[in-house]
Amino acid sequence: MSQQDTHSKTIGYLLWFFGFTGAHRFYYGKPVSGTIYFLTFGLFLIGWIVDLFLIPSLDREADLRFTDGRLSYSVAWILLTFLGWLGIHRFYMGKIWTGLLYLLTGGLLLVGVVYDFWNLNKQIAEIHEEEAGRRV
Repeated sequence: MSQQDTHSKTIGYLLWFFGFTGAHRFYYGKPVSGTIYFLTFGLFLIGWIVDLFLIPSLDREADLRFTDGRLSYSVAWILLTFLGWLGIHRFYMGKIWTGLLYLLTGGLLLVGVVYDFWNLNKQIAEIHEEEAGRRV
């Protein structure tokens, strides 16, 4: 059985380019270190440079940790990272009501966007598990 490929090294490196904000850390399911990177400018850029070499292992770990399915983690993360305040990622996940709420409130004044940075991978995995008939 081949390993699922839920996350992309290419997207990881794209987000790493903005990694001093922690975006790649959030993408790979590391919200605590993502927040630390955000608050310390990528651990004063040192952690950001180290992560250039860690992305392949972060990618493998995320592929093992998160459930594959019809939604692309990468697409959802690109939408969240660049258009999160508009709720486009929520529309993509089929969460129409909260997508409209984000659209009308700037992502609930960005608090909802921060919440999604912490929980997007989990939200997508739950959708995949529910669609597969498993209970979370």
